[in-house]
Amino acid sequence: MANYIGGDVIEVVCNHPTLGDFRFSPKANEAFKLDPGGIRNNDDAGSVTSNGVMIVQKNRVLWSLEGPVAVDLLSSQEIENIPKLMESSESGTWTMTHISGAIYKGSGMPVGDFSVDTNSTNTTLKIAGGGKIEKI
Repeated sequence: MANYIGGDVIEVVCNHPTLGDFRFSPKANEAFKLDPGGIRNNDDAGSVTSNGVMIVQKNRVLWSLEGPVAVDLLSSQEIENIPKLMESSESGTWTMTHISGAIYKGSGMPVGDFSVDTNSTNTTLKIAGGGKIEKI
């Protein structure tokens, strides 16, 4: 029986069609959240008819990857490039490499707020996209 391997995300890379390639360095010993996207059933206790039949509401959700990446305040690479990726209307191809050797790939862009913690020199990078993220 194989072991389950948890641990660090060791690399997040974006290949953008017009802006080029970007590599982000995840912080060690920090959790990332990976949502493969796809179809979800709505979790609503009121989704029922008056005679007790369940109403199933299905919705599509984006895939997403969210976690802390290091920010080099001297080079300003992250401070300059994450906003550029957010301003672009084009999606990039993102890959996430896990310490186990698993690699996931999806098309998307950074979403949500962007701010840098200057004390711990990191930011939360959240990427989301249509379709699904898939293991390659």
